[in-house]
Amino acid sequence: MIDDEPNSERVSALSPFRHGIFRAVWSASLVSNFGGLIQGVGAAWMMTTIATSSYQVALVQASTTLPIMLFALVAGAIADSFNRRKVMLIAQTFMLVVSVLLTVFTYLGLITPWTLLAFTFLIDSGTALNNPSWQASVGDMVPRAKLPAAVALNSLGFNLTRSVGPAIGGIIVAAAGAAAAFAANALSYVGLIIVLARWKPDLPASTLPRETLGAAMGAGLRYVAMSPNIGKVLVRGAAFGFSAGAVLALLPLVARDVVKGDALTYGIMLGAFGIGAVGGALISVRLRQILSSETMVRMAFAGFALCAFNAAVSDHAWQTSLGLLIGGACWVIALSHFNVTVQMSTPRWVVGRVLSVYQTATFGGIALGSWIWGVVADAHGAEFALIAAAVAMLAGGAIGLLLPLPQQAVLNLDPTNRFKEPHLALDLKLRSGPIAIMIEYIIREEDVPEFLATMAERGRIRRRDGARNWTLARDLENPAIWIEHYHTPTWLEYIRHNKRATHADAVIGERVRALHSGDEPPRVRRMIERPTTAGTAIVMPKGPIEH
Repeated sequence: MIDDEPNSERVSALSPFRHGIFRAVWSASLVSNFGGLIQGVGAAWMMTTIATSSYQVALVQASTTLPIMLFALVAGAIADSFNRRKVMLIAQTFMLVVSVLLTVFTYLGLITPWTLLAFTFLIDSGTALNNPSWQASVGDMVPRAKLPAAVALNSLGFNLTRSVGPAIGGIIVAAAGAAAAFAANALSYVGLIIVLARWKPDLPASTLPRETLGAAMGAGLRYVAMSPNIGKVLVRGAAFGFSAGAVLALLPLVARDVVKGDALTYGIMLGAFGIGAVGGALISVRLRQILSSETMVRMAFAGFALCAFNAAVSDHAWQTSLGLLIGGACWVIALSHFNVTVQMSTPRWVVGRVLSVYQTATFGGIALGSWIWGVVADAHGAEFALIAAAVAMLAGGAIGLLLPLPQQAVLNLDPTNRFKEPHLALDLKLRSGPIAIMIEYIIREEDVPEFLATMAERGRIRRRDGARNWTLARDLENPAIWIEHYHTPTWLEYIRHNKRATHADAVIGERVRALHSGDEPPRVRRMIERPTTAGTAIVMPKGPIEH
């Protein structure tokens, strides 16, 4: 793992570049993103020439985001369970192979609207596999304190390519056809594959068996469900993706039908969006320092609504491009802030899965929005669809009145590593269980309200990290005694549950122990449940039974 460095370095937005592997992967990703944008221009514009409806054109955007919605959770579980570098290598190689096949099919004239959508879907299925491992690996490349700067630099890199890539893609498509754009994308994977193959991260070896894929996915969903602040980010991300995705989905139609342009016009418009996104990435770190999370996101919703409305009413490419500058900045400010909030709120053991759930929500919103806005455009025209999307964006910003984003905070989510397996009199296996845990506290009457409030948070943390059937009970004969009780399915899951504890979680545990008034620490009983033998006769005693 990477250790933190002096505070003076952390304040620099470029400080992640001091880490060689981040610099190398960032540079190789720049080339790969460049190729992906060229491929996107080729696919979108090719669809305008072979499609029979606006609906099919909008489906190009949907096919790039649908795989992330469908496969992100599985990819997140894979990212947290397997070597992330190897996962990224497999994903990049898969995308290289599919891109080569797309190029060959296009050169041979075998592409139809549905085969083009199928190839686009496959390429972005590789992206869905790659993204959770890539985003989670940023924390393996730079210290946690530099994650916001690293995420901003990743957005900057992608949008640097977006600022010129689409325009160059438009030139390539206009001059040499879509097949040349697809070939350029295939070549762009090579550099990143070489960098990943040479990277040898120094990561701590796990002392526990790997979770099954189903259990890992369940643990990720449970963590998200028991983390209210992350839930707010998911709702806002989905709302932003649903409404803002209309602009990118319908932009080929805007270029062709509204401003009467060609592939180069479309590329220039995407380039304007990318230039705006670069500006957004450059100012996002500063905005995080002077504005609240909620203010930033509401501004992004409002700015993108302005972009969509401008695209609907403008008859000139230059005017539409000016609006896209604003839209690009708002796109990056919102999405990078959502990403940073999720990463800074999640410990390393589950970060890939939580990021994947976030991507499912956001890109699911984009995919659904692309489909719906495409249907609306098919029935009423692109201009009407964009105006409707602008109204939806304003409504999405208003959601913050009910679900405001959490304030920015830096939590210590490193594992405490305090847990040591107790000496057991029974010879348990890792698979033995169920395990029942009872912890006894002695609480003064005047401390009961504070104890109950603190235990409510402790119970949430317990359940979030894998405990089941958590309860808190009070002794009827000695009201000063309180019993915390929960289960885990096996002894392995009990160990795993305790090893997930972070320093931020430990603050709650220390507060509970401070309220305990006994002479000895709270007593912990660990028990394994055993069923009685079926069919055993029960002999009832004679005489009255005392209760």
